Amino acid sequence: MRKASRLFEIIQILRLAVRPVTAAQIAENLEVTVRSIYRDIAALQAMRVPIEGGRGIGYILRPGFDLPPLMFSIEETEAIVLALALLERTGDEELKEAAKRVNQKIAGAMPPPLRQTLRSNALHAWGTIAPPPSGLDLAMVRRAIRDEQKLLLDYRDEFGRASERTIRPLALIYYSATAVVVAWCELRQAIRNFRADRVENCEMTKEHFRGEGDGLRDLWVRGWRANAGSGVVA
Repeated sequence: MRKASRLFEIIQILRLAVRPVTAAQIAENLEVTVRSIYRDIAALQAMRVPIEGGRGIGYILRPGFDLPPLMFSIEETEAIVLALALLERTGDEELKEAAKRVNQKIAGAMPPPLRQTLRSNALHAWGTIAPPPSGLDLAMVRRAIRDEQKLLLDYRDEFGRASERTIRPLALIYYSATAVVVAWCELRQAIRNFRADRVENCEMTKEHFRGEGDGLRDLWVRGWRANAGSGVVA
C-alpha cells in the first residue's frame, strides 16, 4: 500500500473508531509494521491532523476534524450497492474484501435513511461467481498495472502449448467465467489477451515500463474494434 493511501486509511480508521486505537491494531489492519504506523501518525500530526494519544495508549481523532463529506442521492447509493455486489462475481479476493470496507465507510458517513439502503439487502447481483485463478494473483496484476511493472508468466494457450512470457500489464477485464489480462507481450511484440485460468505461474520482475502504460492503452483502445472480430489471443 502506498503511503498516501495508508495515511488516508489511518484517518478513516480513527474517524470510525469509538475508542483509542493502538498502532499495533492499525498495523495489523493495514498489513504493515508498527514502526511504519508511528511514522505515519507523526506525518499526519505534522500536517495538522488533530490526532491525539501515544505509544501504549492508542490514538484518537479529535472531534471536529473530518474529510469532505460524500453526498449521494438514493439512486447513486443504489448504484454503489449494486456495483459492490458485482465484485462478488470477479474471483478477486482482495477486491471483495475492499468492497466490504467501502460499504462500511459509506454507511458510516451517511445519514440514517440512506444508510438503511446499504443495509436493506434489497439489491443483488446474481449469476456465476468466477473462482479465483490458481496460478495468478489478481491483486498482484492490479498492482503491476498501477506501478507499470513487468510480469513473468508461465502460460498455456487454448491448444495446451506452454510458453514463458514477459508482459507489460495494461488492463484487467473481469468476465463471468474468468479474468483476462490485457498486456504488451514482449515475445509477440504486440498486445495480447491472457486468460487468468491459463496462467500456471506469475511473478513480479524487477523491470518497469514507467511512462509507457498510457500510450500502450491508447494503442489497445484504438485496435480493440478491429481485434474484436478476429479473436486475437496470446
